[in-house]
Amino acid sequence: MHVAGLTLAPFHAVRYQPQRVRDLAAVTSPPYDVVVQPDGRKRLETAEPHNVVRLILPEGADHAAAAARLRHWRANGVLTADPRPGLYVYEQRTEAAGVLQRGLLGALALSPPAAGVVLPHESVMADVVEERASLMRATHANLEPLLLSYRGDPAGPAATAVERAAEGRPLLDTVTPNGVRHRVWPIHDRSEQAAVNVELAHHRALIADGHHRWATALRLHGEHGGRPPWDRTLVLLVDAARHPLRVRAIHRVLPWLTPDDALRRLGGAFRATRVPGPPESALARLGAAEGPALLLADGDAFHLLDRPCPELLARTVPQDRPSRWRELDATVLHSALVDHLWCPGREAAGDGARVRYLHDAPSALGEARRLGGSAVLLRPVSEATVRELAEAGVVMPQKSTSFGPKPASGLVLRDLADEAPDRIADES
Repeated sequence: MHVAGLTLAPFHAVRYQPQRVRDLAAVTSPPYDVVVQPDGRKRLETAEPHNVVRLILPEGADHAAAAARLRHWRANGVLTADPRPGLYVYEQRTEAAGVLQRGLLGALALSPPAAGVVLPHESVMADVVEERASLMRATHANLEPLLLSYRGDPAGPAATAVERAAEGRPLLDTVTPNGVRHRVWPIHDRSEQAAVNVELAHHRALIADGHHRWATALRLHGEHGGRPPWDRTLVLLVDAARHPLRVRAIHRVLPWLTPDDALRRLGGAFRATRVPGPPESALARLGAAEGPALLLADGDAFHLLDRPCPELLARTVPQDRPSRWRELDATVLHSALVDHLWCPGREAAGDGARVRYLHDAPSALGEARRLGGSAVLLRPVSEATVRELAEAGVVMPQKSTSFGPKPASGLVLRDLADEAPDRIADES
């Protein structure tokens, strides 16, 4: 498996047929790890019988049922594959917020981690990778694209192809309930596809969102000996020089620990200061703190935890990493607090000992209130810090960042059955 740089292959985009569903927006979903379960999944399932959440998060983790459902929807024409393979321009636009992001959807060649072509910046959880791999083994499909960023040539072939395609009539155009307008255009011209890849071959990409999907793709690649179509995976590649991504924090919920217990177990190792709500005010106070800092909450009351004891950090935080990594809020949270001061009793708590990860503060606070535990709110990490650590080969703690805008799941899928060797031979 030798890849000099990024290569993006055309594929047969699998899309919902508008005449077979209530509306395209109703069949979309946030990425699987952003959906708050079980309520969020239930809302999406009831919004439209064919919502993609029934594929990416099947009830009871029944992956065989998800695979059967995918085949049924394809056989009945709910989902159909574009007859010609292509690259696709995907646009997300929010007029009210002034957000415009465009990128290229395609099947990216998998490269070994040592090649440094695709740079992860977070560690992954083995059980999540295995669960996602099980789903992909069953469905033989890339149900959601990864989000990757790179820095391209402003006047290069990729930028030109994206802008030229966006001048035409889109294949699909829909507005999701969050006010985001999604549009997709094809690039079928082979010479244009080739020109895009000439440029991409000189670049590498940062995984902005989808570390578990990337690890899953690499695992399946190995299981299939690197043979097509398992040698590629579906990505949205965004030129961050033209469309900078936003970085937000991912918050934690600790079901086994009440805020009172958390404060008691600190033992003076952190300064704990009660701060007034509402959440926006408390988060602003967190944002102004110097050094590692966290916001501990139960959904109503907030405490700012800062000024950790240097002796505690020296004893609990790995010293073989750069100082920038050792000072990350997520590093301090997991190394010094979750795995040290707050860990007693977790082993006896079963599933209640599992850290929950929520992508917005209201959801984290609501989950803490529902479970009777604690929410820990974090600050976003700068994109420059993320890229600096990734380029140095240093990964951050799991779920340290939330890059966006994230592509909506359900707009474009990649079915590996459409890339069987005999079909590819027929098209060449």
